[in-house]
Amino acid sequence: MMLNEPLVTVYVTNYNYASYIRQSLDSLYSQTMKDFEVIIIDDGSVDDSKSIIEEYSNRARVVFQKNKGLNVSNNIALRMAAGKYIMRLDADDYLCPNALEMMSDKLERDTELGLVFPDYEMVDKDGYLINIQKRHDFSKDVKVYDQPAHGACTMIRTEFLRNLGGYDERYRCQDGYELWIKFTAKYKVTNINVPLFYYRQHGDNLTSNEDRILGTRMLIKSNFAAEHLQSYNAIAIVPVRGESQKSLHIANYKLGDKSLLENKVDTLLKSNRIEKVVVTTSDKDIVEKIRKIYHNVKKVVVVKRPKELERMNISLYETIEYMKRKVALESFTSVLVASLEFPFITPEMIDDVINSLFIYKSDSVISVRPIENTIYQHDGEGMKPIVDPIKVARIEREEMYKYSGGLIAAKIRSLKKYRTLICGKVSHIVISQKASLGLKTNLDLEIAQKLIS
Repeated sequence: MMLNEPLVTVYVTNYNYASYIRQSLDSLYSQTMKDFEVIIIDDGSVDDSKSIIEEYSNRARVVFQKNKGLNVSNNIALRMAAGKYIMRLDADDYLCPNALEMMSDKLERDTELGLVFPDYEMVDKDGYLINIQKRHDFSKDVKVYDQPAHGACTMIRTEFLRNLGGYDERYRCQDGYELWIKFTAKYKVTNINVPLFYYRQHGDNLTSNEDRILGTRMLIKSNFAAEHLQSYNAIAIVPVRGESQKSLHIANYKLGDKSLLENKVDTLLKSNRIEKVVVTTSDKDIVEKIRKIYHNVKKVVVVKRPKELERMNISLYETIEYMKRKVALESFTSVLVASLEFPFITPEMIDDVINSLFIYKSDSVISVRPIENTIYQHDGEGMKPIVDPIKVARIEREEMYKYSGGLIAAKIRSLKKYRTLICGKVSHIVISQKASLGLKTNLDLEIAQKLIS
């Protein structure tokens, strides 16, 4: 690196953040580490951003452009960057004074390290603390990389990012997620368990649109799997408890013009990853019904299983073991179990579970929803939070999830090794709130009918 080249390039992306950009830039120029350059990219703001940015033009390279989207702006900055390391700072966020020093020092100490990211404090639009987002220690605790770094305030070795071709401009959001998927497949990453920036949460954040986020994440993984991973296939199992009147009622319940069981089978048939769908039950009426409806569909088979495998205390793994006698499980790379009770699971979500199994090199995958509120448990003396009370008091937050959506997938070889369905290294996909609606009560059925209509 030439002597006049900066150690770090920081680029600030702005779109209509006149209310916040001054604080963002001031936090940058107040850093303890001074060996950095600044690029400001205004992506077509129509507020007073331009006049504020121009005040800093003697200390930064400035780009004013028509609105092109985040990933285009990221690549413009990457082409302009002279630093050994590069980091994005969103104009509505701001840094702790030692952020650049700590992250660049981490990269300087390990030439194989390609990316480093810190914890952060989440604040509201006025800068008041909401919570502290903490991550597990990547140097010793993290084995499954299915929780990406934040897109902003993550420092990256510029050469490695260029080797990967920069950011994929097919996507208008979730730049950090797209980068994480391809980066972790090739390079070493780590984190710093200290909050080093302030992430501002307000109504204008890109991250406030959950359906857009989750849809883009599924597309990113689907494209990555198609372009970088060897082909793999899956067999899907739909269990129906013949002994359970509730299970049979759910299976035969009509949502729209089809029963829930037909809807589930049809959804699985639309998946790009599922090559065979097996409905299994002890109920002869269900067996005859499915055979009649799908008699011309080679991908659908029905396996009548013993009643004892349907008892509540019997693991689904026992059903899969029983399937070996009826279906050539060994000809598939993975198996997916899909519950009937979640009618709004989509083919894309099913693909996502299978893709995640191989992208994250995990043994099994479950579908989940994040838990936003504190969970309590009664210990005999009263209600107690199940997380560390000290962390609650300090508003430190570790992500918590609940199993939802009724999707579990596992590699066939992992099933043989662990002899249980949820096994080994378990990764996850987050499903939408709609997809997490489980039909357990009459009220759930009423809500589902309204949603379908």
